[in-house]
Amino acid sequence: MAATKRKRGDAGARPRKRARGAPNGSGPPGAEREEHSIPAPVSKGKWKNKERILIFSSRGINFRTRHLMQDLRTLMPHSKADTKMDRKDKLFVINEICEIKNCNKCIFFEAKKKQDLYMWLSNSPEGPSAKFLVQNIHTLAELKMTGNCLRGSRPLLSFDPVFDKEPHYALLKELFIQIFSTPQYHPRSQPFVDHVFTFSIADNRIWFRNYQIIEEDAALVEIGPRFVLNLIKIFQGSFGGPTLYENPHYQSPNMQRRMIRLSVAAKFREKQQVKDLQKFRKKEEKIIIPEDPTETVFETPAEEKSLEIELVKPEPKINLKKKRKLFQRQRKQQKKLSRVGA
Repeated sequence: MAATKRKRGDAGARPRKRARGAPNGSGPPGAEREEHSIPAPVSKGKWKNKERILIFSSRGINFRTRHLMQDLRTLMPHSKADTKMDRKDKLFVINEICEIKNCNKCIFFEAKKKQDLYMWLSNSPEGPSAKFLVQNIHTLAELKMTGNCLRGSRPLLSFDPVFDKEPHYALLKELFIQIFSTPQYHPRSQPFVDHVFTFSIADNRIWFRNYQIIEEDAALVEIGPRFVLNLIKIFQGSFGGPTLYENPHYQSPNMQRRMIRLSVAAKFREKQQVKDLQKFRKKEEKIIIPEDPTETVFETPAEEKSLEIELVKPEPKINLKKKRKLFQRQRKQQKKLSRVGA
């Protein structure tokens, strides 16, 4: 027999499967839908601040820079990543990359000589932009601090009072606020504030720290990462343009390494000069000092002994050990003779 197709709406159709945990009683169909609907999000606000940060680097960075870059992407949910840029490309190409990625801010790590790391903070494409030398890098995996925070939570930004006194620091403060602050109601962010980014100034450098805010007593526990930014220049445009500010206290790493080499060479040269001076003094003729007549004033002459000439040869000294051995032999011989006579 040929199989017949079942018509839609047939009385013999199978009943629909009931959802697990649903009541057996027949109720309105809308009631079950409301029971299994997805709850509304915690924050119902509108996402207005559309800041997007592009974080990437050039080729030639080491493992520590790569981990630092990954830590910043983890802490900033409004960031985007991109592939490494070739060293031969000019920095103005980054503005085009930001436009393709739909980003209006950029953090670019530039590596030189596989040991020096520079950080660019830029407002693309109008500007301004700032170039820093990054020093004393410590990543999250390296520090192993006790602090912790929720992934994607919004941070507080704490700035040193010096940022409000100097004009170039005020410009950097605004740049840091726009880059490091997570926009409110961002889709990838959490509506909680449980950590703080601190920017403090010491020794003409900017020190970055990340702390957890403990709810009980509002104490701070460091999370990481941590690094130091040494300002080089502030430009009017994005990755170039007229120079707005140049740090007079900045010294390039090449100059620092040159000063270290010169100090080591100066120490070696000084040691060599001391050795040459010692050799020269040894070769100099010794100056004969005239005799001082007052040297023998306190010397008392010793008594002269009379010389005795011995005409007879002195007797040889008797060795006591040999004498004892002779005496022992004589006694043994006497004992033998006494036994034979008996």
